[in-house]
Amino acid sequence: MPVETASNALLVTGGGRGIGSRIAVLAAEAGYPVVVVYRSRRDEAEQTLAQIKERGANGLVIQADMSIEEDILRVFDAVDARFDGLAGVVNNAASNGGRARVMDLKREQLALTFETNVYAPFLCCREAALRMSTKRGGSGGTIVNISSGASRIGSPGVWVHYASSKAALEAMSLGLSKELAADGIRVNVVRCGVIDTEVHAGHGEDRLQQLMSQVPMARMGTPDEVASAVVFLLSAQASYITGAVLDVAGGL
Repeated sequence: MPVETASNALLVTGGGRGIGSRIAVLAAEAGYPVVVVYRSRRDEAEQTLAQIKERGANGLVIQADMSIEEDILRVFDAVDARFDGLAGVVNNAASNGGRARVMDLKREQLALTFETNVYAPFLCCREAALRMSTKRGGSGGTIVNISSGASRIGSPGVWVHYASSKAALEAMSLGLSKELAADGIRVNVVRCGVIDTEVHAGHGEDRLQQLMSQVPMARMGTPDEVASAVVFLLSAQASYITGAVLDVAGGL
């Protein structure tokens, strides 16, 4: 369903590949101009941009490290310069910090995980709210934060730090959904299960089988299934939904 103001852009962090790329492409099909933010692998980001343009939508690719505030500000400045306004933000960029038991966890791993998964989305939400708030002259908008089923199970022995960061992201989303509702901004979460991306492909067969044994539907999800949920929450069909956590996890 096309957006009402097609000149207002959707910003997707981590949009160059995997789930983020599919969100960007399906959003373009829905009529959004899409800003794809990537940290590395420019070739994959450019491929995503080509798919956006194939669907008749406007697009922009920006390189940025979302763990750095200056890069975040530069991204939003670029959106201001290129588009009439901001329709929404999808905070998809994430880092798992690397596998580690707590006794082996390094401070640098913890810092990277929280800077990318908590601080960056918080700052992006701040910048988005400043632009979209109807009280500040904006036209309202939508924020969708991408979380993980790890937030509920804690991921003991491998990614407690990652699980904790995603739990923090969900708490932030709930609070902001209430704080920003009067500003015409909806905030929701899509919580992913085991999705068929290179992240899970790199786990090794034993770890993957362990994960799959916990999924009632007994299969991995696809990036398109996540992207479809995100585009729904962005759309006018979800106009009375805020503060929700939508599980795309096969029953996990």
